[in-house]
Amino acid sequence: MRFPQGKPKALTLSYDDGVEQDIRLMELMNQYGIKGTFNLNSGLFAEEGTMYPKGQIHRRMTTKAIFELFKDSGQEIAVHTLTHPHLESLPVAAVLNEVLEDRKRLEEMFGVIVRGMAYPFGTYNDVVVEALKMADIVYARTTKSTECFDIPDDLLRLPATCHHNNPRLMELADEFIDNTPLKHPYLFYLWGHSYEFEKDNNWHVIEEFFEKVSYREDVWYATNIEIFQYIEAFNRLEYSVNTRIIKNPSACDIYINHSGKDMVIPSGQCVRLE
Repeated sequence: MRFPQGKPKALTLSYDDGVEQDIRLMELMNQYGIKGTFNLNSGLFAEEGTMYPKGQIHRRMTTKAIFELFKDSGQEIAVHTLTHPHLESLPVAAVLNEVLEDRKRLEEMFGVIVRGMAYPFGTYNDVVVEALKMADIVYARTTKSTECFDIPDDLLRLPATCHHNNPRLMELADEFIDNTPLKHPYLFYLWGHSYEFEKDNNWHVIEEFFEKVSYREDVWYATNIEIFQYIEAFNRLEYSVNTRIIKNPSACDIYINHSGKDMVIPSGQCVRLE
């Protein structure tokens, strides 16, 4: 598999809670052409006129501020549950309510279909995962880090490459930009909370990371759902018995590398390999 336009690498972000620091993060993302996903708790938006005590770091945005920041921003909005509970401690009905009600409110608010998610606290169990399938959630990010660029096998137990506070962040960024995938494409998946930049006084970390990885011709900058929908479309390719004929039944063009040569399988068409 190769990403759109034959790119061998993809990069995406995943940030949680819908806090005021997302405004600055969004400004930096727009400045450097970075895309990603913001996971929101629609039942915890701050009331209009909320005044936070001096020194409080975790400051949730109001419904109006959330809408103004993310509407038509090009970034993805995803579920973080209604009230941010430990889902594994709840009965199935309550899990479904937390997920579906958050999804419903976000869809009505932004006029989009929401099918992505990040686990509150990063915790879950098999019962929760089965509930997400019933709620038509197609991916759910954990808080686990792999420190590698592999395409995850289980999208409902989705690990990241690393958190932005990982001491190896810049080392991993160098590996990502310097190395060329020989077989499977690379995915750099960064996660965190934007309020942590204020808490740790280290906004320079994310800006230095963006400076290093941005505007590269071999990298696709995309939201979580864009990447996982593309992977899903790739996995739907149909092959002849001898694998020399490939059909693409999806609505998007799919790029592959065959014997060292980049090729495109156009939407709805068959391609015969030489």
